[in-house]
Amino acid sequence: MITVTNVSLRYGGRKLFEDVNLKFTAGNCYGVIGANGAGKSTFLKILSGEIEPNTGEVSIDSGVRMSVLKQDHYQYDEYGVIETVIMGNPRLYEIMKEKDELYSKADFTDEDGIKASELEAEFAELNGWEAEAEASSLLQGLGIGTELHDKKVGELEGGEKVKILLAQALFGKPGVLILDEPTNHLDIKSINWLEEFLINFEGTVIVVSHDRHFLNKVCTHMADVDYGKIKLYVGNYDFWYESSQLALQLMKDQNKKNEEKIKALQEFIARFSANASKSRQATSRKKLLEKITVEDIQPSSRRYPFVGFKPEREVGNDILRVEGLTKTIDGVKVLNNVSFMVSKDDKIAFLADNDIAVTTLFKILMGEMEPDSGTYKWGITITTSYFPKDNSQFFNDCELNLVDWLRQFSDEKSESYLRGFLGRMLFSGDEALKEAKVLSGGERVRCMLARMMLSNANVLVLDQPTNHLDLESITALNNGLRDFKSNILFTSHDHQFIQTIANRIIAITEDGIVDKRMTYDEYLESIGL
Repeated sequence: MITVTNVSLRYGGRKLFEDVNLKFTAGNCYGVIGANGAGKSTFLKILSGEIEPNTGEVSIDSGVRMSVLKQDHYQYDEYGVIETVIMGNPRLYEIMKEKDELYSKADFTDEDGIKASELEAEFAELNGWEAEAEASSLLQGLGIGTELHDKKVGELEGGEKVKILLAQALFGKPGVLILDEPTNHLDIKSINWLEEFLINFEGTVIVVSHDRHFLNKVCTHMADVDYGKIKLYVGNYDFWYESSQLALQLMKDQNKKNEEKIKALQEFIARFSANASKSRQATSRKKLLEKITVEDIQPSSRRYPFVGFKPEREVGNDILRVEGLTKTIDGVKVLNNVSFMVSKDDKIAFLADNDIAVTTLFKILMGEMEPDSGTYKWGITITTSYFPKDNSQFFNDCELNLVDWLRQFSDEKSESYLRGFLGRMLFSGDEALKEAKVLSGGERVRCMLARMMLSNANVLVLDQPTNHLDLESITALNNGLRDFKSNILFTSHDHQFIQTIANRIIAITEDGIVDKRMTYDEYLESIGL
């Protein structure tokens, strides 16, 4: 167990946390959620001891080891891969070094012998004889093959280093596991493996992630960081989100009798409990959910942007025809004979091992790049709106404030209309007068989405639109695209985003494409993932 008592933290005049009192218990997984800048990563650093709070303390049960996912991808470049993973248990690694030192001594004394036997006993206690095998197993689970295990970390690619640091954090059965964005840069196979590992993990897990599918799969509780307070809620992310919406609805409906409210809550919990898998974690979550009362669910004060796309005109029968598109970039063939047709109501998720392939395809379709060979043709009824992966050309060195920036893309030029529109995208009051060039990554994305909404296009093309967004904005965008009554071509690394929007999957391969009319989960199942 890890206990947080009266923790407060201020930066200058800004209160980040105030009188936080929490208990995190073994066998549970806590997802830490909150708007961008709320202090989620800072809270993890307080828990791990990296940052000292102004008041209060964090205590951990005696004999329980805490492990933290490291963020410095270059820290272990000079060390071997297996060695780096074993460093996840500092005491075990220390013993291994001490033993090597002792046994390499030319003048091995009786005293050294006693010391060696003590170290050997502790080594066995810490499961040292299995350490290399466990490290190897973790690495293989994350997709790092045995041919890489004897290499130096510095010889590996960036994505491989991420996996080594994750294996290091998971190594040696820690009692408490602190993970900040563990799924970043992981492929779908590694994420699936990590989900299963955490579901079966017996200690305490505290995790920050923007991946809702991951949070839904592994979390028993949500820790909501909001206005300096942190509250614990039973259930995964979807349960937290939908229950806060239900609470808001029940609060507004003052005429509803308490019995009716209890019935609405029971029906809601029953729906969520029925969806639970048979895993130990899901079973435990189901038992906790059944104990929830009307008083336990509360409306969230979180603000969500409004994201809604309305096409000005309906698409005709001819939408898009692509034939034999091929493109080589820097000597690498990223598109090879790509052909497909888009039909009415298609919402297509494009997948590729290399993101450059999809970005290149979208740039060609948007007229920003010429193919080496092949053709494409949009139908005469089609109007498109494009969300590029790199939006810097819209903002860098732009002296305009947000009202004037948005005015460029709007038929309606009035100040009140544009301010109203920006307000719905969470730029209210003076926020609307910010200069475009000083915006954060998430603010830029919200502006680009506002621009797309104003276009009233009937085909949307989106390249990684969830990058830089907080969970609230991702959820709002997800709902807006799911409800859009026309065609979408998009790519994303967000599992839930793809699953809930796409009705067709096109995977770009070395030999062309694999084209399946099915959901993302069905597609993953069809390829054995």
